[in-house]
Formats: sequence, C-alpha cells, structure tokens
Amino acid sequence: MNDTQADRLATRTFDTTAYAASSPTSGLAPATIRRREPRPTDVQLEVLFCGVCHSDLHQVRDEWHKNMPTTYPCVPGHEIVGRVVKAGSAVRRFREGDLAAVGCIVDSCRTCPSCQDGEEQFCEGPAMFTYNSPDRFVGGVTFGGYSKSVVVDEAFALQISDRLGLAGTAPLLCAGITTYSPLRRANVGKTSKVGVVGLGGLGHMGVKLANALGARVVVFTTSPRKAEDAIRLGAHDVVVSTEPAEMRKQAKSFDFILDTVSAAHDLNGYLPMLKRDGTLTMVGAPEAPLPIEVMNLVLARRRFTGSLIGGIRETQEMLDFCLEHGLTADVEVIPIQKIDEAYERLVRNDVKYRFVIDMASLG
Repeated sequence: MNDTQADRLATRTFDTTAYAASSPTSGLAPATIRRREPRPTDVQLEVLFCGVCHSDLHQVRDEWHKNMPTTYPCVPGHEIVGRVVKAGSAVRRFREGDLAAVGCIVDSCRTCPSCQDGEEQFCEGPAMFTYNSPDRFVGGVTFGGYSKSVVVDEAFALQISDRLGLAGTAPLLCAGITTYSPLRRANVGKTSKVGVVGLGGLGHMGVKLANALGARVVVFTTSPRKAEDAIRLGAHDVVVSTEPAEMRKQAKSFDFILDTVSAAHDLNGYLPMLKRDGTLTMVGAPEAPLPIEVMNLVLARRRFTGSLIGGIRETQEMLDFCLEHGLTADVEVIPIQKIDEAYERLVRNDVKYRFVIDMASLG
C-alpha cells in the first residue's frame, strides 16, 4: 500500500452542497460532493465569497483538454474567502471564527526544490490545485470554491482582514497574485515605467498594483472608451494600440510590460516599446501559439517571459500589500444561480472587472 492509498483509507468524509458541471455543455447545477473531515493540521471554512476566474469557464467547458483535461463532475473556484468553522488540534495560525482565504493551490509535496523555495505552484509532485487535481485524501479530483465548505491544510490557507471588502478580496487570490508576482520579480518601483496590455480582470489589478508600487503606468487597449476607467484605476496614460502614431510615441520607453490578454494578438507590436534590457511578461494564455519576431528581442537585449501565480508566501505578501494600500478588485456580486449567465457575459467581456459569487445564495 502506498502513502496515497493509506491517506484515503484513514480519511473520514462529510457531504456538502456545491455547484458542479457534469459535462462540457451541461452548465452548472446543484450537486452533493464529499470533503474530508479536518485532520489535525486542517482548517474547515464556510465559503462566504468565491471569485469567478476565466480559468473556471475554460475548465468547465474542457477548453484546455490538450494540457489540462477536465474530470467531471467539476466544481470550479479558486478565489475563496471564508470563515473558519473548525480548526484541527495542531493548527496554530487560525481559530474558529477567523476569516481565511484559499487560492489556487491546496497542497504540494513540500520537499522538491520549488517547494523549498516557496514556489509551490511549480511543485514537481505536482502541486494539488484547488479543483480538477487528483485528490490524494478523498480520491477522484479536488473540488473548488463554488461550494458551502472547503477543507485545507493550514499551510495553504491565507490570512485576510475584514478591513477590506470580502467580495473584492476574493479575486486577489488569483487575479491579484497573478499580476503582483511578475511586477515584484521585475523590481517595479518609483523609477519604473510599466505598460499593461488589456484592461480586464487581470489588467485592472495590474494597473492598481503597479500604481501602488510607485510606477508610471500606461494602459494599452484596443478600445478608446476604456480610457476614462483606466485613469480611474490608476493609469497615468492610455494608448490605443490600433493607432500606429500613438504606438510610435511610446517606442523604447518601457522598463516592463505586463500582457494580460488571452486572445490572439500581435506581440511584435509591444516588444519595440521596451527599453534596452526591458521585459515583457505574459500572464494571459492565448489558446494558439503567438509568433515572435526574434530581432525585436535581439537588437535591444529584451526579455520575453511568462508567469503563473505565486507561491503561498508571496500570495500572503500580496494580500498584506493590498491591505496596506487599500486595494481590492472591482467586482460585480452575483448569486450562484446566475453563474451560467455570468460565464456567457465573460465570453463577451461584459463585466467590470470580476464576478464574485455570494455563496450565501447557495442556501
């Protein structure tokens, strides 16, 4: 018997209510799922709010089948804010009644080089993600935050404050850390000029965070009507990327560009905007490969990189930074019964800037 089999045999479970998809085309509907009873190092949360990430839609509809095929039933949700209702006997950082949060990761091997470096998202184990990941405790796959309750080891739970709105805090668990991590790794600060490509769920957090870090922030958008909102969010300037004259004015002036766009677009329009040794980092994930004109990199020693989320330590750092600066996501709160409608609106980019489910609506 291996360790995983032993874990499952020793695990007691309980039933809870969730919203699940049973196929790529079924939509989401009420379902009963199993959670593990808290172990000594676990906390059980009553889910108060859960953000809706575009990844949820992709996973529910099995649109990432090539790399991350979906196992059904699928319960999405990795932007979870809740209240501790049970704390195991060995838990030290949380007590019953405390607020807590869960992001994209709920466990890892904890021994590989990435885990030792606090980069659990790159765990070689691999990491156990919040949903659609093999669940070594209960069997099957993990279920996410579109549910009444979640159970997680306290090492993967995050501390939050009621001094910020809880609904607006939820998207920080993915959109926040996804944009914060590359900004911090690029050492963005008061002398930096930062471009943000796209003004959606990720982009609007990129603008807020880069501004709070002290950078001069420029938003690149294809939509002139977004200019006013970009300035409200913290941008100092807005460039309509379909206007060649506007783009030429920005050539060779950026230290760092954060590209948040998941649709097909021309990266070669943005690389020349970078100074020598500047960096463009992708956090959007276009479905099809994007061509790169290599001379745009070679001639100015520019860097083109990608970034995922962040580890638990960095995610807590981001939450603390947002608390210090009073930052939350701009959200539209919905009942769980409107989740399919919200997905259709996501496809149309019809949200400013993140849907968040009030889980009290689950009943």
